[in-house]
Amino acid sequence: MMKRALWQGLLAGTSGVLVMTLGEKAEQRLAGRPDSHVLARTLERLTGMPEYPGRQPVAVNLAMHAGQGALLGILRSVMSQARFRGPWSSAKFAVVRVTSDQILENATGVGAPPSTWPRRELVIDLLHKSVYAFVTGTVADALAARSGAGPGQRHAALRPGRHSDVGPLPWGR
Repeated sequence: MMKRALWQGLLAGTSGVLVMTLGEKAEQRLAGRPDSHVLARTLERLTGMPEYPGRQPVAVNLAMHAGQGALLGILRSVMSQARFRGPWSSAKFAVVRVTSDQILENATGVGAPPSTWPRRELVIDLLHKSVYAFVTGTVADALAARSGAGPGQRHAALRPGRHSDVGPLPWGR
């Protein structure tokens, strides 16, 4: 399951990043909103790369944007493999996506907590991250469905619900 979750998650997360980025670029053109380089600054701080104020590190920004999205896609794939699928699971994953950004950005001192952002900026960010989460979830769910029921579903088939007298499935089932 984990090998499948790895490659499927990277594919799902990359798909989510691609669609989110296309949406961001369209929204930026329509609204006249400039690119943000917070992700680049965050990666520079996390890796100890030199920082050059005034320079817009586009390649570093893209690396963090795509890399973080692809890696988080693995988590969404694990969710799908464990049979946490559908819109409800993608909504939960959207919270994980936003939380991941905020932990990294705030821990490095690059970002500010969302509660301090202008409301319009917060809504736009949440919209883009939700697009990422739902696209990633749709791809991860479709790929996982090809493998059939996950371990949790097979366990539930023994006796629906959560019961202490139904032991775990044997390994390899």
